[in-house]
Amino acid sequence: MSFHLAQLNVARLAAPLDSPKLADFVAGLDPVNALADAAPGFVWRLQEGAGDATRLRVWGADMIVNLSVWESLESLRGYVFEPGHVKVLRRRREWFVPMSTPHLVLWWVLAGHRPDLDEAGERLAVLAAHGPNPAAFTLRTAFSSPTPT
Repeated sequence: MSFHLAQLNVARLAAPLDSPKLADFVAGLDPVNALADAAPGFVWRLQEGAGDATRLRVWGADMIVNLSVWESLESLRGYVFEPGHVKVLRRRREWFVPMSTPHLVLWWVLAGHRPDLDEAGERLAVLAAHGPNPAAFTLRTAFSSPTPT
């Protein structure tokens, strides 16, 4: 039995997606998603018709989500700190409203499992209620994958 790393990232939009304020963000979605898709250790990401998940608004009209699965913590970190992704990260304050609750959660899933937004939301709630722990953690405070049996 092996495990992969699931990640959920949520963001509160500072303006509607079709606004001039978010034009650079929207223009960068396809290139950043292509970087993820080609990154070593990438397994899967939640998508809908447009090739991303920006139209899935399960937590409010101003909240967007990104849900993906990676082979390891190292592969996710490799992508997050890849120069093309970092360039976008540096501009996040232009496009998103700071949140007082966690916006990123990681957790281990069985290889082959594809989490849905209900599962991801539960993990985010666990992180918010209990802080980083083996069931819901962050890039800064990470936990090793369960021991394969």
